[in-house]
Amino acid sequence: MTGLRLLQSCFCARGSLRRISTSRSLLSGHSRWSKIKHDKGKVDGAKTRQRSTIAKELTNASKASGADPTINARLAVLVASAKKAGFPKASIDAAIARGQGKSSSGASLENITLEVMLPHAVAAVIECQTDSKARLLQDLREIFKYYGANMTPTTYLFEKKGRIVLEPSTEVDEEELLEQAIGAGALDIDQDDDGGIVVLTEPSQITAVGEALKTALGLKIESTEFIWDPKDDAKVEVPSPEYAEKLARFTSKLEDDASVQGIYLNTA
Repeated sequence: MTGLRLLQSCFCARGSLRRISTSRSLLSGHSRWSKIKHDKGKVDGAKTRQRSTIAKELTNASKASGADPTINARLAVLVASAKKAGFPKASIDAAIARGQGKSSSGASLENITLEVMLPHAVAAVIECQTDSKARLLQDLREIFKYYGANMTPTTYLFEKKGRIVLEPSTEVDEEELLEQAIGAGALDIDQDDDGGIVVLTEPSQITAVGEALKTALGLKIESTEFIWDPKDDAKVEVPSPEYAEKLARFTSKLEDDASVQGIYLNTA
């Protein structure tokens, strides 16, 4: 999408270090155990990322259309999918409550924006929701330190925008979609990986544009959120595939924390 640079997917190539031994049996055992640990690590990582994705989808659906699955069809579908995937009920309830700005205990959550600069002038804005700012900062600072990220102002390198996702549709043609989007005041429009219609707006126009398109196109709103879109003159090139992999590990590590709601980079 023009001007939109959300977190880009990177595939990490993991190497392994093999220790040389004069004992054939020891070497065989070491290799077998290393492979078991490596495979288990990959499975555990995939499960963690899946749980993080499910939780964020539940939160966004709750935020967009309410916390009651009986009147929020999108949320009902996601809850059913989460249960099928073995997602714990307590985690489902916590994710839905987060969409209403509450913790699982009912305590109000504080919205926190963290700004960090990584090596090679890669700027990041990280949106969080937490009931303990001190604990969140303690946890994330360890990650920042490991990846060489320093907390410093970076939002001036981005523009805040509204992001609306409408349900996929094969009945709305491109010309009609563009015409309605321009008429409603949208800044940009695209399609996500699931076929959903993604619309960018000015922050103050997110509700008006969403309702206008919902009415004109007869489509349901799946999610609404505010994002940080990097300015064109502030975008930087990732210097190497190896550093792209490192950025992917950095963002993946952040996403493992349930408090992290969005990560935005100024990468081109």
